[in-house]
Amino acid sequence: MNTGGPEVRISNISPEDDIIEFSISGVDLSIANSIRRTMIAEVPTMAIDLVEFENNTSVLTDEFIAHRLGMIPLLSTEVSSIDYTRDCNCNQYCTKCSVQLHLSVSAKDANKIVTSADLISSHDSIVPASNNVTIVKLRKGQEVKLRCVAKKGVAKEHAKWSPVAGVAFEYDPHNKLRHTNYWYEKDIKKEWPESKYAKEELEPGLTDAYDCKAKPETFYLTSEGTGAMEPRDVVVTALSTLLAKLGLASVLLKNIASATEGNEDNHNSGW
Repeated sequence: MNTGGPEVRISNISPEDDIIEFSISGVDLSIANSIRRTMIAEVPTMAIDLVEFENNTSVLTDEFIAHRLGMIPLLSTEVSSIDYTRDCNCNQYCTKCSVQLHLSVSAKDANKIVTSADLISSHDSIVPASNNVTIVKLRKGQEVKLRCVAKKGVAKEHAKWSPVAGVAFEYDPHNKLRHTNYWYEKDIKKEWPESKYAKEELEPGLTDAYDCKAKPETFYLTSEGTGAMEPRDVVVTALSTLLAKLGLASVLLKNIASATEGNEDNHNSGW
């Protein structure tokens, strides 16, 4: 078992597919799972939060289109330059805490598919991550004209701010720890094929004794992004966010401990 501290090994990074695969060793299960949860829910991105309609003669209601717009991933590589609206001094939103996007499309001569490519952003870098997301289909003579306001947020507020579509999490591929009870009929290996991470660890022998006190040593994570951020940046930001939270918790615990010791000293001096 690794005793030299945490180790991270990246096995695959594919920016084209928004995928990163890496393993973490030398940490507790709770820490590894915290990294996964932070990647999903606490990495800030930009997303459309307000939609103001000027005209909509399509078959979809305003609310339906607004929801579709909110779920379009926006490039968030420069999200750090945008303030949270809750931290801004403006009344509702301004250029410091938001980005505006405009959409004005009409089907004059023939049917038309409105996509994310038709969204015009006021910020050069905060634009739709893909131009191929269908928003609405217009028939001849129909029109949709609106204004969007994108804000900074995290996925624990709403899923539209998540930079990842999902994060797969695995450890103990040979089930040596018996944390999982596989149900099978005849052959467990045929009915439950081993994952690709089984090659990373030695398979236990049939005569090896079961250690009920053993703990997982290596954790394998695979993250699939939405395109809002580079896969590597999602991991780095998640680690920075988690470290900041742990640092704050450490300071608060020290303050509580100091206050408790001070109260005990005062109590003893009173005797």
